[in-house]
Amino acid sequence: MDKAVKVRPSLNVFLDRDGVICRYFAHDFTKSWEEFEFLSGAREALKMLNQAGAKVIVISNQSGVNKGIYSAKDLQEIDRRMSEAVTASGGRIAASFYCPHTIAEACLCRKPGTGLVQKAVSELNLNLKESTAYFVGDSETDIITGERSELTTILVLSGQTVLAKETEGWKIKPDHIAPDLTGALKYIL
Repeated sequence: MDKAVKVRPSLNVFLDRDGVICRYFAHDFTKSWEEFEFLSGAREALKMLNQAGAKVIVISNQSGVNKGIYSAKDLQEIDRRMSEAVTASGGRIAASFYCPHTIAEACLCRKPGTGLVQKAVSELNLNLKESTAYFVGDSETDIITGERSELTTILVLSGQTVLAKETEGWKIKPDHIAPDLTGALKYIL
């Protein structure tokens, strides 16, 4: 898969974590690094995004923290080790933004809210109006977040959503559908 990648200036790619970068656990959480499992091809896809000059930002709901299933420290450790493994593979994650809140807490950062995207834009000094920007996720919530943030949305079928026909009842449809992060690259690069 090592082919020449064209560098694209001002390319921002927002990624959900579970089901896009790593394995999605239905009705459970990735609670430790030992449970974290990269999806096939994800590290290579992240390397290709890095080679193309993309700024990769992880945006993920992690309500297991406030539910007491795992700690904020556990989440930080998983994120640190994920980023290190991606870097060791030639990729780069510019930053990760996590919402620890439950649905009942009604925060602004929990997807489908756009609080984490707005925080990333502010902290990383991104200009989404003058860049090419994507939101890649595995759920309807991700697609809504991307749409509300005025990003091109790509649904990957490697996590919560596994069949394209599952989107038939969604009010907001993804701009593109791909089998996984590697497949999403054909729309991004």
